[in-house]
Amino acid sequence: MDLAAHLPDSVRVILERLWSAGFEAYVVGGGLRDLLLGRDVADWDVATAALPEETQALFRESTYENRFGTVVVRLDGAAYEVTTFRREHLYADHRRPGRVEFGVSVDEDLARRDFTINAIAWGGGESTGDSGAGLHDPFGGEADLRAGRIRAVGRPDDRLAEDALRMLRAVRFAATLGFSIEARTLAAIRRHAALTADLSGERVQAELRRLLQAPRPSVGLALLADTGLLEARFPDLAAQRGVPQNKVPGHDLWQHTMATVDAADPARPAVRLAALLHDVGKPATLREGHFPEHETEGARMAERILRDLAFPRHEIERVVALVAQHMFNYSAAWSDAAVRRFMRRVGVAAIDDLLALREADNVGSGLPADDGRLAELRRRVAAELSARHALDLGELAVDGDDVRTALGIPAGPEIGRVLRVLLDRVVADPALNERERLLGLARRVHERAPTR
Repeated sequence: MDLAAHLPDSVRVILERLWSAGFEAYVVGGGLRDLLLGRDVADWDVATAALPEETQALFRESTYENRFGTVVVRLDGAAYEVTTFRREHLYADHRRPGRVEFGVSVDEDLARRDFTINAIAWGGGESTGDSGAGLHDPFGGEADLRAGRIRAVGRPDDRLAEDALRMLRAVRFAATLGFSIEARTLAAIRRHAALTADLSGERVQAELRRLLQAPRPSVGLALLADTGLLEARFPDLAAQRGVPQNKVPGHDLWQHTMATVDAADPARPAVRLAALLHDVGKPATLREGHFPEHETEGARMAERILRDLAFPRHEIERVVALVAQHMFNYSAAWSDAAVRRFMRRVGVAAIDDLLALREADNVGSGLPADDGRLAELRRRVAAELSARHALDLGELAVDGDDVRTALGIPAGPEIGRVLRVLLDRVVADPALNERERLLGLARRVHERAPTR
């Protein structure tokens, strides 16, 4: 492959400017790995012998605000990380290097990296130019790419103990790239799995997100369980192992969860995350082969888990709501009003995700995706949406000011109570959603309010 021809113009500019100034410079890391694999490249990183201040002198639009030698260079509206060759020392907390040393060779820089497939460089030295640039691969990473193998650079115990997140990264790469983990590296993960318990929630969250984007996340989830990483970092999920599911012969609850995650739409990240957590409450609620109100307990646990992983509040609320409501039971006997009440309870914005979660849950249970007449429910929901009936307070023909004026009362909780009653009535009978009818109804609702 002509690697130079596949580099973005901005990356070529960065390399050539560093080369012309007399510095070694290479494309490194995940961008080069993905290019060699023929995958889309999301980020490009450059490693160079230039010190941070020397790199900044070459690029007017650049910033340097860290101690790891990384200068952010902005060209053509994009940002690129240009990092000085470095050696790292003293990973006392299994997360961050205690000391960084600059002025080392490209081989020493590559030696500090996690896996051989990420320890490949393309580029060269002074006045190299495209014609003289080449692949630099001191640890056999290209061969490992061809073999579909994840192998630690150097001694696996050293690499994984330095930064415990590397164990989760190995699992994530196995799932997203479809690779296997080399035996010595896998054994080292088993030995050091407990170290991941001390990783920050933010770092684990990032790896979990990427794992759940894999075509089959179960590849990585199974590795988490088999290596002890699941028990160390996700003990609530590990508790599902061995719990009978009684749906698919030979499957326990954890296998059901993995199958459900695989069946969830990868284009719906909230659904995949909810699929991972949808039955997390079952082990705690197991009673004589049943799981009474496991969705309620599961929603509580999911909120705690996602909060510990530092997920944003809006994502937590969305996933927790899906877990809490995934056990709905639709019947063809539902009236149109019952369908509208269901839509109001779930929220119109969450309907598609909830149905998608239930379909994945069905597949994970060995059932057809639309078991429980989900296709029929989808059609009825679509019909109600097309009819544009009021399903939330903002769609009523009156608002709080209208009700306050009509009732002659000050703003306060009573206004909200009356509006909620009006919405209940309109959901049951959409024909009521007319201004005068609602104001008359509001007066009657207010007059009948219990005295306190």
